[in-house]
Amino acid sequence: MESVWNSETNFRKREALNKNINCDILIIGSGIAGLLTAYMLNKNGKEVVVIDAKSTAGGVTRNTTAKITSQHDLIYDNLIKEFGEKGAQQYARANELAIRKYKEIIDNENIDCNFQYKDAYVYCLGNTQTLEDEYNAAKKLGIDAELVDEVNLPFKVKKALKFKNQAQFNPLEFLKPISEKLTIYENTTALDITEENSVVTEDGIEIKANKIVVATHYPFLNTPGYYFMKMHQERSYVIALENAQDVNGMYIGADKNSYSFRNYKNLLLLGGIAQRTGENEEGGAYDKLRKAAKEFYPNSIEKYHWSAQDCMTLDSIPYIGHYSSKTPDIYVETGFKKWGMTSSMAAAMIVSDMILENENDFSGIFSPERFDISASMKNAANDLIITAKNFISQRINIPDENLENIQRGHGGVVKYKDQKVGVYKDNDGNIYTVSTKCAHLGCELHWNADELTWDCPCHGSRYDYKGNWIQSPTNKSLVTI
Repeated sequence: MESVWNSETNFRKREALNKNINCDILIIGSGIAGLLTAYMLNKNGKEVVVIDAKSTAGGVTRNTTAKITSQHDLIYDNLIKEFGEKGAQQYARANELAIRKYKEIIDNENIDCNFQYKDAYVYCLGNTQTLEDEYNAAKKLGIDAELVDEVNLPFKVKKALKFKNQAQFNPLEFLKPISEKLTIYENTTALDITEENSVVTEDGIEIKANKIVVATHYPFLNTPGYYFMKMHQERSYVIALENAQDVNGMYIGADKNSYSFRNYKNLLLLGGIAQRTGENEEGGAYDKLRKAAKEFYPNSIEKYHWSAQDCMTLDSIPYIGHYSSKTPDIYVETGFKKWGMTSSMAAAMIVSDMILENENDFSGIFSPERFDISASMKNAANDLIITAKNFISQRINIPDENLENIQRGHGGVVKYKDQKVGVYKDNDGNIYTVSTKCAHLGCELHWNADELTWDCPCHGSRYDYKGNWIQSPTNKSLVTI
């Protein structure tokens, strides 16, 4: 399983950091947010070092659908209600500016990354009122939007909201030349940040920095900041099809269980089936997309399939700025929902401006210090209920299923040697057993049948069937049994 971007682009391998160093600015995480921040600071003459626990652009960035758009579902009507017109305007401006900034960098660096201006649509099959409300909000904020009745999709829609002059590209082809000019250390896992602004790595190496940017998708430090109380993670799935339609735009649905569409070269990317991480024990997400593909495009051929993971904040706005009020020299870039391309560019612009002490007129809405649990109590309550449920099940729920009941090619939680363990049995009958206690904060892990992984429904940490960690917030592997 790999994305079309990953199949087309290889990055130069970098060495792991093997000695203590001092630097001006340290960026933890070499995804698109971290690399763009490093690029902007480097352009302004700053000494920047980037470290990554794995490989350059090797995480979430490789699994995006790569839409560069200020249209983020139906958000602007709600933003005006929650934060006023000024706050909503800041959000819109940051994302519209992000689109133009991509084009500026691509032109300045002469990057060939299949960048194309395309219109972005939200379509609906049922009640159109929320779409009309969003259109009115967009127009109030000065966004170039239009309501249309006809779109280039394989089914009839009631109405669609079009944002004009949005964009799409190949993110890895964009990042490859940018990364070449940066100092990057791979396979260098940050475990902690001391009060003296020293980052301690898994190998006991210390990196002292004047400024630190945590761009690890999900922050790996639990305190201060308490981001694990303010976010959960969701997974979504994509298949890339040959012999399908040119939809001439980027599409998402306003209705539940709708599909997304965009083209790349001769492929159509068909996405959807969003689920909270840890809620795919039975599998079948890709099968649902394949069934839709056969219905929409009977002659299509699947060439790639992959999945993505996104951090969801309580109010749907990213956390960009100071990590906490107690850490003036540590910054965070997280919570991009399903809009990592524009949000990453906005984050890079905001954080680089803060470090360079430049003024900008759109950072306020993104400040992590804006958080007011009373404004998002319903979402907070839902997250806390799910988290509590999975903490409790870790402690008291002993499964009845035995090891011999696990079929080949499947996994599950069983009672094994008088313990509750996670088991995967491969097609040859080999057995892999791990603790079902997440290495992050101890939640009960759930099996992901589509991807053969152990996923945490509380905060989104993921591990392969052998227990090796895949995705943050954890930076540790599981205990094997």
